[in-house]
Parts: sequence; structure tokens; C-alpha cells
Amino acid sequence: MRSLILAAVCACLASTSQAAEPGPIADAPAGKLEGISQGALNVFKGIPYTQPPIGTLRWKPPVALPHWDGVKKATAFGPACFQPTARIASIYTADIGPMSEGCLYLNVWAPKDAHNAPVMVWIHGGALTTGASSEALYDGTKWAARGIVLVSINYRLGVLGWLAHPELSAASQLRTSGNYGLLDQIQALHWVHDNIAAFGGDPENVTIAGESSGGLSVMYLMAAPGAHDLFAKAIAQSAYMISTPELRTKRFGGIPQEDLGVWLQGKLNAPSLAAMRAMDGAAITNAAAAAGYPPFGTVDGQILPRQLVDAFDGGYQAPVPILVGFNSGEIRSLRMLSPPVPANAAEYEKTIRERYLDLADRFLKLYPSSDMQESIWATTRDGLYGWTAERLVAAQTRFGLPSYLYYFDHGVPAADAAGLHAFHASELPYMFGTLDRTPPHWPKAPSTPAEAKLSDAMLDYWSSFVRTGHPQAAGEPAWQPYGTNRSYMAFEDAPVPSDHLLPGMYELNEEVVCRRRANGSLAWNWNVGLVAPPIPAQNALCKK
Repeated sequence: MRSLILAAVCACLASTSQAAEPGPIADAPAGKLEGISQGALNVFKGIPYTQPPIGTLRWKPPVALPHWDGVKKATAFGPACFQPTARIASIYTADIGPMSEGCLYLNVWAPKDAHNAPVMVWIHGGALTTGASSEALYDGTKWAARGIVLVSINYRLGVLGWLAHPELSAASQLRTSGNYGLLDQIQALHWVHDNIAAFGGDPENVTIAGESSGGLSVMYLMAAPGAHDLFAKAIAQSAYMISTPELRTKRFGGIPQEDLGVWLQGKLNAPSLAAMRAMDGAAITNAAAAAGYPPFGTVDGQILPRQLVDAFDGGYQAPVPILVGFNSGEIRSLRMLSPPVPANAAEYEKTIRERYLDLADRFLKLYPSSDMQESIWATTRDGLYGWTAERLVAAQTRFGLPSYLYYFDHGVPAADAAGLHAFHASELPYMFGTLDRTPPHWPKAPSTPAEAKLSDAMLDYWSSFVRTGHPQAAGEPAWQPYGTNRSYMAFEDAPVPSDHLLPGMYELNEEVVCRRRANGSLAWNWNVGLVAPPIPAQNALCKK
């Protein structure tokens, strides 16, 4: 009996000793961090990169943390930023864990032997309203296994991240407000620049990357002068270069952002900005979303000096190589962005001719009435994502920079059966290597060698771009830059190089946006096709 007791005590002591064994230590300028050893990788989770934006710091630019003493544990994800409570589950609904207003954390996956390794900073999507860096879909293990230091970040969302208001502007040194989520992203990039060497990363070889509103954020960062020295390359997946509301000016059909803030104050029955600041973070997030508050960046002349289209037309954007693209079935999972199908083909064609006037024939050739549903989905897809992707590579090509375009057109049986072929964000588990970690209602990919091979190819192309600015994958076709041949890579069941994606699509949408810009009172977003306002007349500014 005594020997059994002694054995149990020894086992307990051994277990305690093993559990107490410290993880890897990163001695960063910010302070020491203890992470997790994960095979050949070191993982650090829940690293604070700024002071919590709570209390008097709500709706203010982020404030850098002072150096901390001792060793801070970095073994669990920080809370997600507040976001509206989901009323209906969708394919995107995932468990993001606890939420808090003090949510500005980042995570690092790094090879144990990393030294001056390339770095990718991932900015999650979610319409600037939802999402978190802790989502299993964004696990950085496969990236770190390829020699990349992957950083994923949280940033303020919804009303807490993007509200503009006259009183906030008056109290600001720059006399502006809004863009707090963007300022968080810039602060995170500063933190990476100052600290990533402690994890084995090269602060001079940082790539920013994101999908959907993460891709929009990439464009904001490319257009924001304060971010230009903080990254060397950019990846924008399913980004949308829509018209951006301005701080005090009514342009392109948008409500001035300060006016929108005053409107929301009324909707919240808040007697003052102080009362709004005192509201519980979850309560104001849900109330603002229920009122229809739309979070967007603000063209304020300072953080975002000008419209994205103007930045990229004028050469004001960051001069960096870029990899961009979109999915063939973007709108299949975002059907709220497209109008209903008309009663018949004649009604469809009549409406298009009333709205597109001299451009109607070009429109109907691209989006015919023979399959109205498919044409409607393609119209919105191209007006938002297709035009944006090609515009980005065209702009960077004019700089003489390597610019790469892709078109994701891969489907799996479960998605195709649900009418979701190559839906919005469906490329993410392939380029992260997380096909086994998708959200509960996501159409599952079969566990086959073919699916794994496509995922490996995308991981290799993407990580090669992060490393060198040129996407390459051993044993796969060469991916040519967009250049004068308008080359692109199609990701179908395998990578397929091609050129001249969707001929005529870019030119038509560019003409429509150009005329709206010249008019000055019309937005460009998902108001295309059957719901487009009548297209303005030809304008000399739009002649190429």
C-alpha cells in the first residue's frame, strides 16, 4: 500500500512539474512574453498592443502601452471586440468566445528557429462589424510551418470603432473623428514593427493581408499616409473599393459622417455624447446595429485624406507589390446585396435599358436575360469585387510593381448542392490550410488528396508572395503578373493560368464609376444592375 501511495505522489509531483514547465519566452521591447511550444513552432496568443479603449479612451485614437515588467502570459486568445448578437445562424457564424471593449490584442505564430523571417499581418473580415482574430479559420500553424511569422489582430468594430461625431472632432487634435478601427490597425502595425524581431520576424518585410472588410482595410491602409512605412506588400481578397462617406461634406450620395453620428445619438435617445460614452459596450453595439448604423471609414483629409479611387488614380497609395482577387460565387452567400429576379426577361431588359441607357447593350452582353438569377449575382459580384480587384492590379502595375490577380472558382459537393459554388470567403480555409476548422454551418470540403493539394498550392503561392513579392508553388503553374497581358490565376480544381478575366467586365464598371464620380452625387457600391440609378451621360473625363 505504501509503495502505491509513494508512486501516486511521485506521479502527481511529476505531473505538476510538467504542467509548470515554462513555454517559450519572447523578450520584446514591449516586455517579456511567455507563449506556447507547439512542435516546431512558438505560439503567442492574446498580446495587448495598446491600452484598452474603455471609459474616457472610448472613441479616441489608440494609446501605446508602456513597457511592462516581469513576464506576461500569452497562452490564450484575448476577448473579441464587441459585435452585435447574431439573430440567425449563417455559414459564417463561429464561436468567437468572450467579448469586451478592451479587446485590442494580437497573436503570433512563428517557427522556433525564425530569424529575419517574413511577416504577414492578417486583418479579419466581417463588414467592420463582426469577426475576431481568434477564429479557428485563421489559425497560423500552416503559415509558420512554411517559415512565415503570422500575426492576426483585433480592431474595434461597429459603432465603437467607426463613429464620427462633431463633439469628437472638436476634441481631437486633428479636428477629425471616426476611423478608430483603422487607427487600431495602424497601431498594431507599429507594434509589429517595433517588436516582431523578438519573435524572429523581419520588421522590414511585413505584408498586410485581409479578406472582405479585411481587404477593404488593406486598401484603407494603402491609402493612409500614416501607414505607408509599416508594410512592404499587400494582399486584398474580395475587397470592395466603394465610395466612402466624408466627415462633413455630402458627396457621392453619402451622409456626412458627423451628421450620421448626431442621427445615431438621437436614435439611441442619448442626451449627450457623454451619455453615449457611458453606455455599456454590448448595449450600444446592439442598439446601433438595430438602428441601422453602417460602420465605414471616413474621408477626413487626415487619416484617410481622399476617396480610395482618387488615391489609386493619383498615385497616393503605398507603392507596394500586391496580390488580389475574388470568388466566382461571391453573392451566392450574400444574397441580401442583390435584387429579386424580375417576372420575365422582357422586364429585366426594359429595366436595364432605363438605367444603363447608352451602356445597356454592353451590360446585357455581359449579364444577359437568358439566366437572370446568374446575371444578377454576377452583376453585384463584379460591381463590388471584380472591378475592385482588377483596378488594384492595374494601379500597381502602372507603378511598375509586381501585381497578381486571382479568380477563385472552386466548389465542393456540399457547397454546390446548396447553391454556394465558390461563395464569399470560401477560399480562406484553402489559403490558411484550415479545411478541418471551418465554422459549424460552413459547407464542408471532403477530406481528399485533391482538396489538400489545392490548399497546399494556395498556401505555397501566398507564402511565396509574402516572402519575395512573387507567388510561386513547386510543381504548380507559373503565376504571371497582371502586366500588359492582363494575366491571372484561376483556382478551379487546380491552379490554371489564364488572361483577360471576364472580358468587358472591368471596362463597363470603370465607365459607370467614372460617370458617377464626375456627377458627384451618386454612390458606387451594390447599387448596380436592376437597382442602379440612371447612369449619367457620357463625360469627357471618362474618355481613355
